[in-house]
Amino acid sequence: MRPFFSVLLCLLTIAPVTSFANAELQAAALAAGDAVEDHVIALRRHFHENPELSNREFKTAERIAEELKLLGLDPQTGIASTGVVAFIEGGKPGPLIALRADIDALPVEEKVDLPFASKARGTYRGNEVGVMHACGHDTHIAMLLGAAKALVGMREELAGSVMLVFQPAEEGAPEGETGGAARMLAEGLFDERKPEAIFGLHTFSGLPAGAVAYRSGPAMASSDRFVIKVRGKQTHGSRPWGGVDPIVTAAQIVMAVQTIASRQVDVTKAPSVISFGIIDGGVRNNIIPDEVELVGTIRNFDMGIREQIHAKLRHTARTIAESAGATADVTIDLGYPVTINNPALTAKMLPTVQRVVGDGGVFESPLVTGAEDFSYYALETPGLFLYLGGTPRGKDPSKAPSNHSPLFYVDESTLKVGVNVLTGLVIDYFAAPCVEPMANAQ
Repeated sequence: MRPFFSVLLCLLTIAPVTSFANAELQAAALAAGDAVEDHVIALRRHFHENPELSNREFKTAERIAEELKLLGLDPQTGIASTGVVAFIEGGKPGPLIALRADIDALPVEEKVDLPFASKARGTYRGNEVGVMHACGHDTHIAMLLGAAKALVGMREELAGSVMLVFQPAEEGAPEGETGGAARMLAEGLFDERKPEAIFGLHTFSGLPAGAVAYRSGPAMASSDRFVIKVRGKQTHGSRPWGGVDPIVTAAQIVMAVQTIASRQVDVTKAPSVISFGIIDGGVRNNIIPDEVELVGTIRNFDMGIREQIHAKLRHTARTIAESAGATADVTIDLGYPVTINNPALTAKMLPTVQRVVGDGGVFESPLVTGAEDFSYYALETPGLFLYLGGTPRGKDPSKAPSNHSPLFYVDESTLKVGVNVLTGLVIDYFAAPCVEPMANAQ
């Protein structure tokens, strides 16, 4: 990690990007966004009607590659199973930056009345399920393809190159498999050509269509799954002293764990949440069982505090169990890290978002306790992850069905805004690139 003062020097020696960017190129990009809008909508409807689950996005990847080839690009396929990557080489020398879209769908049966509604079926955890783009990844694919089409049309004027990343399995790889951003990086995504910055855009029902929200620094939480197996000694419910009760012990652990976030870590640095979602144990009302299993999730916005919580969770469970004569085995499965929007990059590019979206359409987002595997990229190179509104204008976003709902809906008027934001970020970044890569400071 490079020191803060290097970041500050980079920012102080670069004027706001809007003063450097070619106004004619900016105008051309907006015109290109208008020109590709119908094509982007058609692509979105195709992908929405034909969703595929994580690590199973075979036809999705084929269509993406076909579209990129039609633009004269040479897509690389099969990265992290179904990922697709292509490069737009600008006509002028300059840095490499990346744009990322996720491409997988969810095991959700669609309940939105649309002519292009999904009727797809798939297999999830051994069960047949409906499949739906209930988190807007269909729009992400379409917008990135639209931005690619716009940028290819002006590639001779681009002072740099663009890596297009179409990533599978953002929603999580099937059990026993790897996938997503971590696997793409492990398979060498940034090894030969590492981008100076990476940008992502996610449709979100909590904002009106065409609006964009941002947050500098930690923006989305880390997400970890934990399992605590409390083992006691079976006995009859009428004689609890004849064994060791794992149910009572588990209850004590559940209550004690609540003090980790509220009493044992510095709440002034970053909020955290520890939630239990499963308590499983016992088969009969009058038999105290041998074992109880507790399963839950940890959400946090600071990577250092994340490690503290893990250590305290293990210590709390084990010592309480020991005090009762039981044992507690704690397993923590690391999920996505904290999604951190590089502060310097955010400050640098915010004027671009404001220029493209217009007055009153850009908002500062609160912390989001959901998680995103864009976080892995942002740990490797400065990243900026934005939210794009999807709820039709005139409707209350706070009452709109949320992402992952079978009723999730994205107003297609927002797609052009997304394309324009992506192209605008590219053009304006190239107009005033940082001399050195900016540190990914939290």
